[in-house]
Amino acid sequence: MARALSPPLPGIQRGGSIKQITKSNFSEALQQIAKHIQDAHFIAVSAQKTGAAFSSSSSSAVSPPGSHRPWWHRVSFVDTVETAYLKARVAAERFQLLQFTVCPFQLQGSKVVAHPYNFHLFPRDELNVGMPSYSFSCQTSFISSMAREGIDFNRCIYDGLSYLSRVQESTIKHQNPVPKLHTITSTFTSVADKVFMEKIKVKIEQWHRACVSSNPSEDALVRSLRKLLQGGEVYGSRPCLNIDVCSHRQVLLVAQVLKSYFENLVPLITPDKDGGVKEVKVVLTSSEEDKSLLLNEIQCLEEENEKKFRGFREVIDMIACSQKPIITYNALNDFTFIHSKFIGPLPSSLEEFMCSLRMVFPYVVDINYLMRELDALRKTNSMPAAISQLSKQFFVPVKIEIPEKASKTTGQHHGHLALKITSLFAKLSLLLNINHSDHQTSDNPGLRSIDGYANVFPPSNTVLLDNEDRYEDEVPANVEKVRTSNIIFIWGFGFMGSTEKTKDLLTGSHSIFSEDFDLAMASRNCAVVAFKNPCSCHELLREVASGSIAGSPLAEMIGNGLKIAGFEAYGRALEVGLWDDELADSLEKSFALNCDNRHLCGRKESAETSWNNQLAINLDDL
Repeated sequence: MARALSPPLPGIQRGGSIKQITKSNFSEALQQIAKHIQDAHFIAVSAQKTGAAFSSSSSSAVSPPGSHRPWWHRVSFVDTVETAYLKARVAAERFQLLQFTVCPFQLQGSKVVAHPYNFHLFPRDELNVGMPSYSFSCQTSFISSMAREGIDFNRCIYDGLSYLSRVQESTIKHQNPVPKLHTITSTFTSVADKVFMEKIKVKIEQWHRACVSSNPSEDALVRSLRKLLQGGEVYGSRPCLNIDVCSHRQVLLVAQVLKSYFENLVPLITPDKDGGVKEVKVVLTSSEEDKSLLLNEIQCLEEENEKKFRGFREVIDMIACSQKPIITYNALNDFTFIHSKFIGPLPSSLEEFMCSLRMVFPYVVDINYLMRELDALRKTNSMPAAISQLSKQFFVPVKIEIPEKASKTTGQHHGHLALKITSLFAKLSLLLNINHSDHQTSDNPGLRSIDGYANVFPPSNTVLLDNEDRYEDEVPANVEKVRTSNIIFIWGFGFMGSTEKTKDLLTGSHSIFSEDFDLAMASRNCAVVAFKNPCSCHELLREVASGSIAGSPLAEMIGNGLKIAGFEAYGRALEVGLWDDELADSLEKSFALNCDNRHLCGRKESAETSWNNQLAINLDDL
């Protein structure tokens, strides 16, 4: 049974609603949203997915029996932005988008003029090419959440918009080439070129003369014999001649012949599956008017094919072409999906991903990063908590106006997260004095450019909420910054027990553990230790690798199977794709890949995590 619809967002003027877009009204919506994107200052986006690398509020810390989504596969308190990307990449490849909300908006002081569109998606193979997806995974907490919100899955499956990524479109075009106009340009010709051109000219003249002199009233058999002898074919209803070529150079020469001697002939090229050209199709037109009509037909055919390939990606391409700042919540989560579904396969590293993303979307603003600019919001880990804290400590009235009224259809509340992002960003931009008239320049020195906040994806313990109203009075999380060089992983000593028991066990095992340290359980048999002293981690790993801990209780524990590794072993497990159900199993394999133990001593540059042991597993709850 679906839960009650979410209450209207405070500040939204009644009358407007979110347009729900499916195949039936997509063409009409494209024209409207193109104008709204062009006029917008910013564009807010959000998505409904079948799963993610970030925990939902209904997800338990440890996956239930039969689940295929272990807790440590999700982004957690121990992750840096680099390891968070590796997890988000796997999730984007496994899970699917079912709804995507686009909200172009303008800021006019405390008034926001918004135009929200919620697109229903489904990766249907409409072109019978096995793309965009043969299959995808579903996470039960996400599907249950969408069901409670009243999402019509039948509507998504049968009337949802499909799409191809840019890479998939390029692949399909090579596999299914269509004729295209060839631009005729002058080129330098050698003696051999002139011989080839003269041969082509004679061939075209003979065919052209026969076509022009043919009698429309002659017998059909005679016309068929004439066509066979001439070697001509038909393009639509117009006569055409196929000329074999061996290179792109010969294509240019054929085009040059047509330009010089035949004004009423139009050259078309059809690339083969390897991207080369084996023939030029020459089409005969009866007049200048007929030639213009043919050129228009070919252009319309090309545009129609492009739309079939792109599908919903047409909207993504509009956003990319606009170069407008894109506002989102938890950008790493959303844009790994956007890159995977609409651009191409995700790169292997965060650095490559950010470079690829900037080429398409140069200004992506994560409001998680903006929230950290205000002391009151730095420790919040959900949007409702941020909105609640903001309303308690600041008076920032923002009114959202939606001029258009959507048609009376079910599910008009779907996509409301994009409006919440819009509202929160509007308030933050007023508090931070962000310039919205031009995101690149400003005549007012008191205004800040949005460029300074773009393309920064901080590591985040963000919770993706399935019932956001429950978290409006959330207490800020106890988050502190910990360097990866201060973190070690411990496993392989059987069932360790609770956090307190494991910490007590380690405290008397070695002098380093007598210092101040924090411990959290990452799984049933794997613990994460964060040292306060920046030298302790390196010293312990060095002593373990050299064997200088002989005779200590810790040495006895290691002899009984205990393993200790630095953060690099964890990062290495993610890099090479060691996604076992138990973190300890993945660490064991990563440990074996570097049996000389050089990876234990923290050779890589240290990064920063948002340590919060309140988000770790509580084994007493199992």
